[in-house]
Amino acid sequence: MKETKADLILHPIRIRIIQSLIGGKRLTVQEMMEFLPEVPQASLYRHLKKLEEAELIKIVEKRKIRGTIEKVYALPNESSGLTNEDLQSLSREEHMNIFMRFIANILADYERYLSREEIDLVKDGVGFRQARFYASDEEFFQFAKTVSEAMKKLMNNKPSPQRKKRIFTSITMPESEERVKY
Repeated sequence: MKETKADLILHPIRIRIIQSLIGGKRLTVQEMMEFLPEVPQASLYRHLKKLEEAELIKIVEKRKIRGTIEKVYALPNESSGLTNEDLQSLSREEHMNIFMRFIANILADYERYLSREEIDLVKDGVGFRQARFYASDEEFFQFAKTVSEAMKKLMNNKPSPQRKKRIFTSITMPESEERVKY
């Protein structure tokens, strides 16, 4: 059975590869390994090949280094994810499956954090919350645009001793008007 675009993107390692390239980044395998230090190099190559074959990433440059070819990867465009058309074509069951895999990836990230030898939730800024608010479509889309622009700025930061790699996850949906009875 052929993997869908969602299947390819929502794999825990492949989603992190794609995330490492967001913001116009162009990275070699060695540079990606800085973003994904826990991923074995052989696994990284295997997932890069799958993403490249699916045209979700592309090779933008090849450099000859000590008798071998070093490839530089990038996203083919800034919207390398599920398009509106992709989302519209999925059944409710497929949407639920995608969402459950997305949540599983979040759980895996949190589990990796908690498995560290030392954690400090306050110092590390760890938290999760859910907020309900009223907004017109215009207000909401302006809010989403503001968050997206702020996130793109941070995603362009280079690693440094003063910076911690952080994960920000958001899920947005309208609240159901129906009241569930228990």
